[in-house]
Amino acid sequence: MNANKSVAILAAIFMAVSSGSSQGQGFAGLGSDAEGFSVPRQGHALSFPADHGAHPDYRIEWWYVTANLQGEDGKIYGAQWTLFRSALAPGNSQGFSDPQVWIGHAALTTDDQHYFAERLGRGGVGQAGVSIAPFEAWIDDWQMKGATPSGPDQLDDVALTANGSDFSYSLNLKANGPLVLQGDRGFSVKSAAGQASYYYSQPFYQVSGSIKLAGSDVKVTGKAWLDREWSSQPLANNQTGWDWFSLHLDTGEKLMAFRLRDDKEGYISANWIAADGQTTPLSKDDVRLEPIRLAKVEGRDIPVGWRIQIPKKSLDITTQPLNDRSWMQTSPPYWEGPITVGGSTTGVGYLEMTGY
Repeated sequence: MNANKSVAILAAIFMAVSSGSSQGQGFAGLGSDAEGFSVPRQGHALSFPADHGAHPDYRIEWWYVTANLQGEDGKIYGAQWTLFRSALAPGNSQGFSDPQVWIGHAALTTDDQHYFAERLGRGGVGQAGVSIAPFEAWIDDWQMKGATPSGPDQLDDVALTANGSDFSYSLNLKANGPLVLQGDRGFSVKSAAGQASYYYSQPFYQVSGSIKLAGSDVKVTGKAWLDREWSSQPLANNQTGWDWFSLHLDTGEKLMAFRLRDDKEGYISANWIAADGQTTPLSKDDVRLEPIRLAKVEGRDIPVGWRIQIPKKSLDITTQPLNDRSWMQTSPPYWEGPITVGGSTTGVGYLEMTGY
């Protein structure tokens, strides 16, 4: 079988699992029935390092890094590295009978360009996967790898590499704060009907390394955020997409906030993260997320500018993208890019928007 045909088959398999064209299944099919798969349960305690690894009895999972970078050339950049696992059926097996499908997304954003690449792979043949000790997540030659074979937490110090036809990066991420459990001790509710995921983050990475554009290397430093999430039905079947923020505030605090859109008022949740890692979960009554500027991107009206208000934290900020056209023409397509924060405080972060 030639390489192009193999990629086409893998793309078809992945789209069958996660296609946004499925009506009544939420964005990208993530509201599909979870029958046969494990589902998150409130009160279940996450365990590390075991939960850094894959959970093949759940239908969907990801290892997701976004980095806000400053180049030695004085320019601002953003980098994204994502490994998705999507299951045709629960569990693992050997060879091409393995039901796990893997997909990788990588991107590098400047103020006038957005570069991205996509990789597809099957489990069971070594092309993609995740190991726990030492930690490594990979698809082909893209890697997120623990820097040492042992330590207090394998995700405290990782190396990140990816490349596309016109970009590459090699970044070192070192955490100066703890892992953060999102929602109720890692149980993150996504809808009024109770759909949920297991979700934790490492929002305290300091970054160093280099990027390559147009054949030239640029040394960079900055901040990064890792999201880890797994579920079998993370959305309700009427939820059409989400707007998701991860913010590094210059006060040392962090903010994760999302709005899941549906045919009613939507579902909002957030987590205020103190500089020492202590968290304050926030409900829809605590947070206001308001789009304030639209941009035409790939024929779509995308809300690239936002206002975020959290009165109990005296927060009233606006966000603007580094590049309006941070569009991932992947399967499925979505908007993802670095943003800057202004208003009652300043900072940087990332915004992901799906379903537009």
